[in-house]
Amino acid sequence: MNAIGLLIIILLILMVLVGGAQGIKAFVGLVLNFMAIFILMILINWQFNTYIVTALMSVVILALAIYLGAENPFVTNTAFKTSLIVVAILMLLSIIVQHLGQFQGFATENSEELEGLSLQVGLPFTKIAVVVMVISILGAVAEAAMAIVADLNEVIERTPNLSHKSLYAHAHIIGGQILGTAINTLFFGVLGANLPLLIWFIRLRYSLSMFFNAKLLMMEIVTMILGMLGILLSIWVASRLVAHEYTKIQKINMKKES
Repeated sequence: MNAIGLLIIILLILMVLVGGAQGIKAFVGLVLNFMAIFILMILINWQFNTYIVTALMSVVILALAIYLGAENPFVTNTAFKTSLIVVAILMLLSIIVQHLGQFQGFATENSEELEGLSLQVGLPFTKIAVVVMVISILGAVAEAAMAIVADLNEVIERTPNLSHKSLYAHAHIIGGQILGTAINTLFFGVLGANLPLLIWFIRLRYSLSMFFNAKLLMMEIVTMILGMLGILLSIWVASRLVAHEYTKIQKINMKKES
């Protein structure tokens, strides 16, 4: 057994011990999402429209991550709506950012790895760069949406007569807590993954301008910033959707009482 197989088994055991049946569902969702990404790569390789395939597979990935991660219908439905809205916005933004920054293809640092290989693969790397950015932010968006909706739903259940002002105050406090930890997770994840590249750049005495023009590094930074924007938008959109649903529930209850 290799190291990856051992880590997967340990992950499964811990998920079962911590989450029970819900942990098993989350693990199954993880496996299905891996298959979804694999299907995404196959469809792009078969020359299907990159943007349409990415949009459809993003919906599938978000649905698996959210609906297999919780059981409360209100939490999952609201988090799913939030994620769809945010990902749609970020996908449009990633297309614009890619057009302006031209974060596609291979960088000069890849020359040794690509030596002797054909670059005529017939795939639009401009669109693949957008796919990479969108897929990379799905987890952060779904996690932030689930966290804020679940916490606000718990607040509403504990205090049924909560005013809208108090609800938004709770959303502000909870959102701030989620924002700090989630953004730090993204930042240190990108920093850790690119630490060897940064050390290499420093050892080669790259100037500041070369840092900012390095495709490999800038692509990761842009993806990280899009992820941070996704977290911010998820908190904002989810808060509004929860408040809207809460208003509808209050109106229905008032009609029943009258």
